[in-house]
Amino acid sequence: MNVVGAVSGWRRPLVLGLAAVVFCATQGFGQSLSIADLITQCAGCHGADGNSPLPKIPSLAGQPAFFVLNQLFLMREGVRKVEAMAPFVKDLKDSDLHALSGHFSKLPPKPSSEPIDAALVKRGTEIAMQKKCASCHKPTLTGDQQIPRIAKQRVDYLIQALTEFRDSKREGADTLMSGAVAGLSDADLAALAHYAASR
Repeated sequence: MNVVGAVSGWRRPLVLGLAAVVFCATQGFGQSLSIADLITQCAGCHGADGNSPLPKIPSLAGQPAFFVLNQLFLMREGVRKVEAMAPFVKDLKDSDLHALSGHFSKLPPKPSSEPIDAALVKRGTEIAMQKKCASCHKPTLTGDQQIPRIAKQRVDYLIQALTEFRDSKREGADTLMSGAVAGLSDADLAALAHYAASR
């Protein structure tokens, strides 16, 4: 029996996700590759259509172009530290950043296959209204300019990101978000994630 075949239940997505990250990191990302090749390598983790099939890997489809451009730039310059992305972005040219961000912004976002809890969506709606999430992310949660789309984003990724913001563990990130979610419980963050993903 192969390694993946031997993995069952919740372990299988984790192993597949880690395998994809390792595969992507060994492919020489950004070393004089064409934009088509760069997009193909992005697809290994973020999905061929920009909608991530992997746990805790964000979907990029439909993200505002400036948001993607800004994040890639911050990661390339080492301001936003994302270890898994470091080998991918270190050799990207400015023209690559523009091309990649433009590409992903034009792809239609789709919900992931994760189950959405209706009760959590209801609670998340209430919290989002209290926290005025729409004032930055727009009422549709589609984002704008440097503000990301959170509608149809992966639930597990949103929970991870919100937790990192709350706990001040997201290096190089906008501190406004840390203030926005300060004091929220894990249950509150899960509710917000289900709400955003359901939009």
